[in-house]
Amino acid sequence: MKCIGFPFVARANAQLLILGSLPGEESLRRQQYYAKAGNSFWKIMGMLVGASPEMIYEKRLRQLTNNGIALWDVCASAERIGSLDSKIQVSTIKENDFVSFFKTHKYIKLIAFNGQPAEKLFRQKVLPHLPPPLTLIPRVILPSTSPAHAAMRVQEKLFKWRAALAPFIKN
Repeated sequence: MKCIGFPFVARANAQLLILGSLPGEESLRRQQYYAKAGNSFWKIMGMLVGASPEMIYEKRLRQLTNNGIALWDVCASAERIGSLDSKIQVSTIKENDFVSFFKTHKYIKLIAFNGQPAEKLFRQKVLPHLPPPLTLIPRVILPSTSPAHAAMRVQEKLFKWRAALAPFIKN
């Protein structure tokens, strides 16, 4: 099945870019980032910046952007059956236009990957096309908030996310 990702969520003054790989089935159905109930992304963002899962989606996004956080995915589109990143057919990936993104979002100081697959896809599909100054933006791999990454409890994930993102969180 061809999956088409979402536009980025960001203000021009964003300092932190959180990248996933490609929205899962439930996210695509609801047209919302991290919509699957078992995904801990919004629970973690609720604890870090007040963007809790109980809020309406638009307000959660506003909480992120109010805190200088941008949200996007590595893939603009790809073929995948189901929701697992491991099922993305790499040969079908069309990556998002990060060169244009970074031209209009010049203050990004950290790229945080929501899981190893997003970082791997970024390294394979995006990094080779970025001009040298953009390749120097620091990057960090954070534990995936996906329910498929059940080996780590939400509290452990929160601890690692908080440690990495603390310099960028305003409250």
